[in-house]
Amino acid sequence: MDRLKDEQICIRDLHTIDEFRRVVALQHDIWGFTDAADTVTMPVFVITTRRGGILLGAFDAHQRMVGFTFSLPGLKHGRSMQWSHMLGVVASHRASGLGQRLKLAQRARALDAGLDLIEWTFDPLQAANAHLNFAKLGVISDEYARDFYGESTSALHRGTPTDRLVVQWRIREPHVARRLEPRAELLLRTAEIADAPVANDVVEAAGQLRCASVRVDYDTPRVWLEIPAGFTEIQQRAPDCAGEWRFRTRELFEAYFERRYRVVDFVLDKAHGRGRYLLAKSG
Repeated sequence: MDRLKDEQICIRDLHTIDEFRRVVALQHDIWGFTDAADTVTMPVFVITTRRGGILLGAFDAHQRMVGFTFSLPGLKHGRSMQWSHMLGVVASHRASGLGQRLKLAQRARALDAGLDLIEWTFDPLQAANAHLNFAKLGVISDEYARDFYGESTSALHRGTPTDRLVVQWRIREPHVARRLEPRAELLLRTAEIADAPVANDVVEAAGQLRCASVRVDYDTPRVWLEIPAGFTEIQQRAPDCAGEWRFRTRELFEAYFERRYRVVDFVLDKAHGRGRYLLAKSG
């Protein structure tokens, strides 16, 4: 069993009933679930870890579990892969890069198992997650799923449909290896990317970013799609605005995916409270 260590954090495989129970408790702490039906239960961890599932925990210097990642074995087009169902980090460690380290540990386990693909879903309106997935890990996406999990009791997800992007992490591909290099980032080297049109018009009204209009008819090689940062806070203080963002971005993703675009990158602009997906036309 290998371990990834720094001065404070150790990431390791989880095997015991006690560890599984700690993961169940951590799910409630991180997502604020009020219904047990939203959590992965201890027996599921028992079964899946015996048959190819990957369950990793992150522990601080006091052996407190501060994060975990969980994936299940699956098949896609007849080939074995992993479906990553959960990645969670406690609030005190979310700005530490621990989420990325957990994903890298998951990738290492999958590579050791001879796999080349990990897939998962995430809310496309969560800018921090988009930044991790596309800019730091090198995933791509061409699949949008409406209300994927149904109504959620999580304080982080409650209030709008649980629409998700399904992402593909092709863990052996050169572009993924390049993304994982230190200080890797999107470089706007060509006018084709830098001057790509933005598919939605974002305006500020009463101190709130709103998606005023959308365009689904661009046919350029690249298109930008803009979202706000802090969508969870928007859900809590301005649910009508959050719903507007959900349905307008749903329209955009579905329209461009139907026309053979895919998401290849994400640029986070913290200073202006927003981020942009880069969609590229394939074929």
